[in-house]
Amino acid sequence: MDGFSDTIMRVHFEPFFAIEWIAALCVIIVAMLAISAIQHRGGIILRGIAAALFILALLNPSLLQKQREAVKDVAVLVVDESMSQRVGNREARTQEALAHARDAIGDLENIELRIVNAPENAALSPETFLFDALDREFADVPQNRRAGSILLTDGQVHDVPKNLESIESYGPIHVLLTGDKDEKDRRIDVVQNPAYGIVGDRVKVTYKVSQSDNIDAQSATVTLNRFDGKPQVFDVQVDNEQEIEFALEHAGENIFELSVEGVEGEITEANNRTAIRINGVRDRLKVLLVSGQPHAGGRTWRDLLTSDPGVDLVHFTILREPEKLDATPQNELALIAFPFRELFEVKLYDFDLIVFDRYKLNRILPQHYFDNIASYVKKGGALLEASGPSFAGENSIFYTDIGTILPATPDGEIISAVFKPQLSKLGRTHPVTEGLDPLASAGQEPSWGAWLRQVSLQTRTGDTLMTGHDEKPLLILDRVGEGRVAQFGSDHIWLWSRGYDGGGPHAELLRRTVHWLMKEPALDEKALNISVSGNVIRVRSRDAKAEELALTMTKPNGANEEILLTRGENGFLEISVTADQLGIYAFTDADGIKRFVIFGEQNPPELRDILSTQEKLSPITQASKGDIIWLEDVAKPSFRTLSRATRFAGRDWLGLKSNNAFSVKSVESRALLPSWAWLVLLTGVLVSAWWREGRRR
Repeated sequence: MDGFSDTIMRVHFEPFFAIEWIAALCVIIVAMLAISAIQHRGGIILRGIAAALFILALLNPSLLQKQREAVKDVAVLVVDESMSQRVGNREARTQEALAHARDAIGDLENIELRIVNAPENAALSPETFLFDALDREFADVPQNRRAGSILLTDGQVHDVPKNLESIESYGPIHVLLTGDKDEKDRRIDVVQNPAYGIVGDRVKVTYKVSQSDNIDAQSATVTLNRFDGKPQVFDVQVDNEQEIEFALEHAGENIFELSVEGVEGEITEANNRTAIRINGVRDRLKVLLVSGQPHAGGRTWRDLLTSDPGVDLVHFTILREPEKLDATPQNELALIAFPFRELFEVKLYDFDLIVFDRYKLNRILPQHYFDNIASYVKKGGALLEASGPSFAGENSIFYTDIGTILPATPDGEIISAVFKPQLSKLGRTHPVTEGLDPLASAGQEPSWGAWLRQVSLQTRTGDTLMTGHDEKPLLILDRVGEGRVAQFGSDHIWLWSRGYDGGGPHAELLRRTVHWLMKEPALDEKALNISVSGNVIRVRSRDAKAEELALTMTKPNGANEEILLTRGENGFLEISVTADQLGIYAFTDADGIKRFVIFGEQNPPELRDILSTQEKLSPITQASKGDIIWLEDVAKPSFRTLSRATRFAGRDWLGLKSNNAFSVKSVESRALLPSWAWLVLLTGVLVSAWWREGRRR
């Protein structure tokens, strides 16, 4: 019927007056004729004919002529390109079925086939929306031209209409299922996990391992992958909720990976991994501050630490040296004895940070306690040493076991001169000092104030972030064993807090230094900074000592890929990776340290249910008189057109509705009779009626 055209004619009325008025006139005329009939007057027939002709003339009948041309019906084929379509042999089967349908439907007379891929941005979509695509494609197609819809999918569709009456607009809906009926799959889901947790405390997470009915195993091995590369392995029962407990290592976002072993013949392992995301919050930071003799800047540390409500501060100040003569009675000199054993042995590991502020050796603190402090740092503790003049002398704390963990050694010189602290080349990009002063970060003269004294140091390990007089090290950070150490080569940071020479960012510098010692990821120069923008994952490292960094990237489906971070113009090691799968991406360095990032929604529906199914679409196909065909049974179903049917499908064929639709090419309207013909006709009838009645009289 392609190209067929015809002409149809019909009578059309265009009344001179509103139809209500003409109807009222008809009622009046009928009443008058009825009265005449009752009174047995003659000429009723001619009067009725005259009245009918008059009413017909008022209706203004015209002859309408339409030139029509047959138009094609429209069928829409929606190709599911979601993530679940990329597993097994579904993608290959989809392409084969698509090519066949394009050729077979293209051979049908009077059918226009439209092919649309869905969902939009398939790599970024956590769900499969096929009916949205149908609505958009049918938007410009009238209802009388819709031949039907074909969904080429695995059956995991998330926008199936709940109102079955609304599906009539799609025509018969057919489904070509791309998966296999006997697919195997095992997945792991997080049922419940807390949004927040206290750093150092254990949190409890509930999870569940599920599997398809055709898997016989009753137990599975589950692995908790941590950022430090030390996995925890469990054997659990499938289809039962399980609990796991672990400690949060640091503040901020903590991401862990929970994975379950795969099974032989499993369709995909993309959903065998899930993420646990918990924000770590520090409860109370316990700090031990040990000060030497009181000095002008002594309150700088105390004020900074006590101003933070999240800090529990224990502060001891040595007010009198043992050799100093004082006639004050012993019972009035001190309220309590110095708790050496309590602080430096019994409860030493309860502290998160130890600060020595201008401390010098004396006979108050026994030597073996310094060895305890050094061991405390090597096992994960944190130490900050703010050097005063005594650090350069024979009573320096450097000559204890603490000296073995300090990154710089004194050379005996105390520099008394005006100088402005400068950022080293490393300090301009290190997260502890970056951005403290825009001018300093740019290598120019900083805008902050000057200091007046510095202890001359010689670095042997660690990273020098700030320098002072004659470029001597001023702030050095170092990692010792599992712990960290920070060393200030001056006790004059208090000048910034007092506003001397314009002051400076003392609070921010000390806060960042303390948080770096607490292993905050945001301030870790070696930690990978991973961010997601659109479908691009950017991996960045601030490590200034390496020219490149090799990482192993593990995709959500378990595939490994080697990537290389190279030095960019901004000074960072970085690389951008285009994500093509939803789920967890893991990045592992040479030391086994892992960082995880979640691309897309956590536990997206696309990966939660991945088995091919006809359950979701079966009610839709039945209500629309369509059908479902598994491509593994019928790889190339045939297509045909039907004008009407109780069911538009058979065992190996699918039907499209033939609507026999036309488009109107032209319309021409002509009056049935010209005005003068109506006048002559009416006049003739009226004269005949008058003559007939005249003869009867």
